[in-house]
Amino acid sequence: MSTTTMTLAKAITAGLDAVLANDPKSLLIGEDIGRLGGVYRVTDGLIDTYGPDRVIDSPLGEAGIVGTSIGMAIRGYSPIAEIQFDGFVFPAFNQITTQLAKMRARSEGRFGAPVVIRIPYGGGIGSIEHHSESPEALFAHTAGLRIMAPSNAHDAYWMIQQAAACQDPVIFFEPKRRYWLKGEVDTSNPAADAFKAQVIRPGEDATIVTYGPLVPVALAAAEAAREDGRSVEVIDLRSVSPIDFDTITESVEKTGRLIVTHEAPTFGGIGGEIAARVGERAFLSLEAPVIRVGGFHMPYPVAKVEEQYLPDIDKVLEALDRSFAY
Repeated sequence: MSTTTMTLAKAITAGLDAVLANDPKSLLIGEDIGRLGGVYRVTDGLIDTYGPDRVIDSPLGEAGIVGTSIGMAIRGYSPIAEIQFDGFVFPAFNQITTQLAKMRARSEGRFGAPVVIRIPYGGGIGSIEHHSESPEALFAHTAGLRIMAPSNAHDAYWMIQQAAACQDPVIFFEPKRRYWLKGEVDTSNPAADAFKAQVIRPGEDATIVTYGPLVPVALAAAEAAREDGRSVEVIDLRSVSPIDFDTITESVEKTGRLIVTHEAPTFGGIGGEIAARVGERAFLSLEAPVIRVGGFHMPYPVAKVEEQYLPDIDKVLEALDRSFAY
């Protein structure tokens, strides 16, 4: 066993280092990722080890970053592109949804485009719109894309490597407000399959399903609920597309209650799909309606009021109270 303490950001750095060291066809591309090391310094130092041909400082142009990555992938390379902030991905939305996601189907399986697109996402950093958004549902609706969202350092280290090894395109959402969250990383023991959810806190009375930046919130809410005599199970999805419905269903069949929480707006969000699937698969096990806790259906607010926008422990506990009231 080789275990070390890392922040989530540095775990991704170490994971990228491992990818570049093990695959000579892999490379990084994005704005300011070379000499600067990225806005959040996630790629810091990698250009010194691998040079500017494999850690490429691109022009400011997200459509060009993704389009170039698609071309390189078709030619046999394994590009990992960085989009500097979540809201900056939209100029590349066309490239991602109409080109990248469709290459395997368009070629009838003869070739794909194994591109990884890293996107720091979510709020809680005192920033504004285009810097604090959660657009994962927009990509989850597009067939042909896989979507990962690690919540801790160990998963971040291994999941970025699993994303790079995947032969399908992967959108890799990084919870930016958790970049400095420290955790133990076992570099000799790979994480579980990135597309499988994990029960990270067992419970008997209710289930909370979440992913990415809200995992610590869900765990804290479960601990607070314990003081009221409620045993709450917490599931970290880890993958937003595909979703591991089997793990969720098994939990709900045991607990009878489900809360789904994410930073993105509840309207049209991932929580709605989970609620519908659980209603189909575990209807007779439910003791209460599935309750969603998320952002409001509005543009991301200014920093001074973002705490009112983001789901927090109190909002999750209020949802649990509503569920137990049935």
